[in-house]
Amino acid sequence: MPGPRRQMETVRTGSHECAVDDPATGMAATIQNSLKVALRKRIKDALKGIDAEAIARQSQAVTSKVLQSEVFRQAQRVSIYLSTASELDTTALISEMFRLEKMVFVPTYEGSRMKMVRLRGMDEYESLPPTKWNIKQPDFKEAREDAMTNGHGIDLFIVPGVAFTRCGARMGHGMGYYDKFLKQHADKYPHKKISLMALSLNEQIVSNEELPMESHDVRLHSVITEH
Repeated sequence: MPGPRRQMETVRTGSHECAVDDPATGMAATIQNSLKVALRKRIKDALKGIDAEAIARQSQAVTSKVLQSEVFRQAQRVSIYLSTASELDTTALISEMFRLEKMVFVPTYEGSRMKMVRLRGMDEYESLPPTKWNIKQPDFKEAREDAMTNGHGIDLFIVPGVAFTRCGARMGHGMGYYDKFLKQHADKYPHKKISLMALSLNEQIVSNEELPMESHDVRLHSVITEH
């Protein structure tokens, strides 16, 4: 006997029409989680094979697109991740943000907690100590302006991830840092309109079937790629 038909909502992200499923439950959820684990491993393995020249080329193209985007131009307070060697390089974009006198917030982690704290310039960025994962990161305990306590929050979140779809689905690294933070930010600033953007290497884009979006997932407003 066939199970109940899953409900589906249609939404639009840019020029892409996208279906959004109701959350999977029971065995379906278990299968879906297993597929996500396999997809995360597949993409991470693929990223290891991309040479530095290809990452630099894609990073330059994506940075140019972000700088030309209206959502970026309008944003005053921008949260951006500090990239690793296998991610699209955010260094040039961060430098431009300081030149444009935007307020730059970056993540810092301690255990299961993440904060968004302000950087004041490229000198400060360059002097940040690397973590054991070789990611630049401000000290969690250091006194810095915090997006959750400054009374203003974030206008534009530029979020990291392992895989993305053109419809705005995102698969993170599995720790849930951004999912939790975005909920906390929404609770803290319930009337604030924010934008969510991802910067993606071509190799990180997958199909909607490979990364289905459920109704409880946070949908990105834009996914920027070289092509």
